Formats: sequence, structure tokens, C-alpha cells
Amino acid sequence: MPRTASVTRKTKETDITVEVNLDGSGQSRINAGIPFFAHMLDHLSRHSLIDMMVDAKGDLEIDGHHTVEDVGLSLGQALTKAFGDKSGMTRYGFASIPMNEALVDVSLDISGRPFMVFDADLPKSKVGEFDSELAEEFLRALVNAAGLTLHITVRRGTNLHHVIEAIFKALARALGDAVRIDPRLAGAVPSTKGAL
Repeated sequence: MPRTASVTRKTKETDITVEVNLDGSGQSRINAGIPFFAHMLDHLSRHSLIDMMVDAKGDLEIDGHHTVEDVGLSLGQALTKAFGDKSGMTRYGFASIPMNEALVDVSLDISGRPFMVFDADLPKSKVGEFDSELAEEFLRALVNAAGLTLHITVRRGTNLHHVIEAIFKALARALGDAVRIDPRLAGAVPSTKGAL
């Protein structure tokens, strides 16, 4: 059974469609209206090997907040649908990703219990048209909608572009590992409870 999903979210502030294929090859088509954010979503797709289509229109004349947060919510909802009952999934993922002087660790559990630790002191600044604090907003929305437990630790880094990119790449690798089907599970849900 294909592990794919599509979600459309339309509000007075945004109009967003997201499609995912957990068993893809990292192909993406991203239209987010904020070039750096689109670049990060492309990394999320490419390094997780999850095919991803994002078409987002938002009130960017105000700022990027509504668009970025609602993409996080929509992507999280699409992932939840694609997870199904999570049978056979590895469930856990971890990645430590360097990007020049930056080093970021991500630990992830597709637990059904949203919780995030964001151990990163990002200066309030912009990377292109992207406000740095929107990285955390996106991640929090994603975590809440997808039911993820996510711990992010920025070990070091001085270049804001490098740090945020390392966060997205580490998230991608951890998520890609967590959604992978482990044949040894023989289709069982990876929990002693029998459900996630």
C-alpha cells in the first residue's frame, strides 16, 4: 500500500497544498514564496528521500510568519496521513550533521506525542527574506501536527545560514531513517503497546 498523502489548507492568510510520498527518492517541487525557506524544504525532501510537493501562497506583504507556520502544519498533517498506523516503521531517527563550522544533532521519535526541545540560540536576524525565528515556528507546527517527539541541539555554529541549513538536513536524515520500513518488524507496530 503506498504511503502517500495530500493536504490542502486554506485560510484568510494562506492557501497551501502539500503532497508527500514516504517511499520516494527525495524529489521535490517547492513553491513557498520565500526563497531561503523553499531551499530548506528542498533539503528536507532531498536528504530524507521523502518526495515532497509544496505550493504555498500567503500574506507575505505582512511577513513570512503565517506562511511558514501553516506549511509546517500542512506538512505535519500530510505526514500523519502517510504514516497510517505506522506498522513496520523504524520509528526512531538520529542524525548529527556538520555544515562548515556548524554542527547540529537531531533525535526524533514518531511517537504520536508532540514534544519539542529546541536547544538553539539563533540570533534574531534574516537569511535572505527569512526571519531566523521562523525556523522554530515551522518546527513546532510540524511537530504538533505530525505527533513527533523532536530534540534539536545546535552544538556550535556562527553562520546563521549554516546553522539553519544543518538543522533542516539533520531533521531530514532523522526523519528519513524513522519512516523507513524495517522488514524484521514483519509489519508490526514498533511499540509494546501495539499502537502509536
